Parts: sequence; C-alpha cells; structure tokens
Amino acid sequence: MSDLQAPLRPKRKKGLVDFLVQFRWIFVIFFVLPFSALYYFLIYLGDVRSEMKSYKQRQKEHDENVLKVVKRLKQRNPKKDGLVCTARKPWIAVGMRNVDYKRARHYEVDLSAFRNILEIDKQRMIARVEPLVNMGQITRVTVPMNLSLAVVAELDDLTVGGLINGYGIEGSSHIYGLFSDTVVAYEIVLADGRVVRATKDNEYSDLFYAIPWSQGTLGFLVAAEIKLIPVKEYMRLTYTPVVGNLQDLAQGYMDSFAPRDGDQDNPEKVPDFVEGMVYSPTEGVFMTGRYASKEEAKKKGNKINNVGWWFKPWFYQHAQTALKKGEFVEYIPTREYYHRHTRCLYWEGKLILPFGDQWWFRFLLGWLMPPKVSLLKATQGESIRNYYHEMHVIQDMLVPLYKVGDALEWVHHEME
Repeated sequence: MSDLQAPLRPKRKKGLVDFLVQFRWIFVIFFVLPFSALYYFLIYLGDVRSEMKSYKQRQKEHDENVLKVVKRLKQRNPKKDGLVCTARKPWIAVGMRNVDYKRARHYEVDLSAFRNILEIDKQRMIARVEPLVNMGQITRVTVPMNLSLAVVAELDDLTVGGLINGYGIEGSSHIYGLFSDTVVAYEIVLADGRVVRATKDNEYSDLFYAIPWSQGTLGFLVAAEIKLIPVKEYMRLTYTPVVGNLQDLAQGYMDSFAPRDGDQDNPEKVPDFVEGMVYSPTEGVFMTGRYASKEEAKKKGNKINNVGWWFKPWFYQHAQTALKKGEFVEYIPTREYYHRHTRCLYWEGKLILPFGDQWWFRFLLGWLMPPKVSLLKATQGESIRNYYHEMHVIQDMLVPLYKVGDALEWVHHEME
C-alpha cells in the first residue's frame, strides 16, 4: 500500500449550499446553542427526578412501559400496517446516516420512556439500564461509586441501545472488546409481543449473539445488563508524539499498547485506555491512560488537568501540543476523561463553529457547547442534509492491528 500516489480528482464547483454551510454558524449561535442548553438542562432534571426514585419504583414503571409496547405490537395488522420500527424521528439519532427507510410505510412503536437506570448491582457488578440511557447519565451515577462500564463511549449523548444495536468501540476496547461484548443479558420484545431475556447460555442464546450490530431489526431492546468494573478517581494520561510516514504512525500506535513480546495479559505493559490522533500524514499523538487514585494524582509535582471546564482548550487540540513540547504526563478526573470529546464533538465543533476553539469564545459561550446533534440535523434542511451525506465522512472502521498503516494510507488516498 505504500506505493499509493496522491489522489488526483477535479475540483468541485461551489454553489449556494456551500455558502449556506459556510455561514451556518450564525444560525447555530443564535438558535441551536441556546435551545441545546435548555434541552440538556431539561433532560438533566428528568434524570435527577428518575434517580430520586427507588429501584423498585423504576422497575415497576419499566414493566408497565413494556406492557404498553406489547399491547401496541398486538394491535398491528401485518397486511396493512407495514414494517415495525421505533417512533423516534431520524434526526434525533446522533449518527449522520440518512435514515430514509422511515419515510416509507411503517408501524411506529414509542420507546421514548425507556431512559432509566434500573439498578446498579455492586455485588454482581452489573448495571441494568434501559436503551435510551446515555453515557453522560450513567457515568454521572457510577463514577462517584468508583465504578464504571467497562467500555465508555466518549460522547455524552451516545445511548446504550445505539451502542449495542450499532456498535461501540472505545479506548478500553483492546481489553474488553466492543461495547456489546460487555453485555451479559438483553431484554427483548419480539415482533409477536413476546418478552424474552437472552443470555449467552439460555434458550435464546442465538438472539443474544445476533442482537449486536443488528440495527434493531430483530426486536425492541427494552433493557440490558452490562458489566461494571472498579475504577479510581483519576486517569494518568501519557501523551507521546510520533513523527514519520503513515506506517511509522501506525507502528507508534501499536507500540503504545501492544507489547512486541506478545505479553498482552501483563497489566504492567498494557494500559487501561489507548487513543491515537493523526493530525497530518506525518504527525500523530498517541495517548495511554491508567487509572490513578486521588492520593497519587495530588502528589507534589503532578499536574492535574480538569479538561471538563468550559473554557479549557478542546481536547484534540490540547493533545496536539505534544508535537511541540514532547512527551508529557498529566492527571485528568476520570469522568472528565471519559467525556473529553463531548464539548467539541471531536473535531466537528470546528466545522460547525470555525471560531469555537478561540479563547474568547470558549470563555464567553463555551458553557453552551456542544450544540445538540439532533437540533443541528433537524434544522439543516434537505439541501444541507444531502451536502453532508455526499461531502462529509464520519466513519468507524475495524481493521486488524497489523493493517492499521495500510488502512491509513488507503483512507488518505481515497478521501484526502
């Protein structure tokens, strides 16, 4: 793959839609950001209200909501009502994919009530949650207990149901696998109205292994039991810069968490978290994280970085400073580390608000970030929607570790 030539493609002519996209930040600042902040606040109040209820009360409400789903399904007439799908509007989903199948004839079932944490079982080390529970909600509950999901997606808005039915792969996946690999049981409502609990070793084991990546086509997920792990108050994060060609960057990434002697089971050699960012075809920064206690983090000489504050530099830009100052270490509060990319939506924030990373904007309006993705999608219109669909790429890929370099070269060649 190293002999790939630089891509040669004709320059695209710009039109009105390019102008609308370029100046969309005006609409985002005066409409999307304020309404996003209000929306987040109302959701937070709802979560707090839910957390004030006993687990027994939450379970009772869950059972009642499941019965509503079953009743709705049994009212369906297969001959005229079309395919079954959730009533959630396509623009609410965090993903950028055009969900056009919901424009066709279909039979909607409302699952909007399924957003409660049903139980945190410290003895079994299991969190039982409904599918619309998001990452911000669950870490707010578990991290103060020094517990966490084994695999935590970085964006607050990503939901349990989306990470299971799609797929979630995050910074601890080199140890625990995909998000769905940490699930021990699913509660599913099938198309005929039956409610089943699927585990890897019961009569519904085939369903247990088929649900991940199924995109919700096999039934309605109404609850999941997910593994918890013990965590500490801080993440000790090491930033390591690598300069070279794309193959060199790939090797730097592999070396950051995959011992060359193959001793992958040695916790001294394998970090709890790993992340790599490639800033150009010749520059990248690779980060390894290990859980650390409050006592360790606050020792004299150690640097604590509260990356969650609204005025702080965006995380991917902060990491980029390692290219100038060399390798360095700092301690980040665990929950703030988990959601380090939320405020700037990775690098998408810069595309939405070109000056959003400037110190003055972060200080004055950074507390309003991020804009709600669903509101961005709901207000973009058909032309901008199609523009992003054709011109913008947000894509997860799974490749064998030894193919990372080739994958980087291929993507660089094909997508610049």
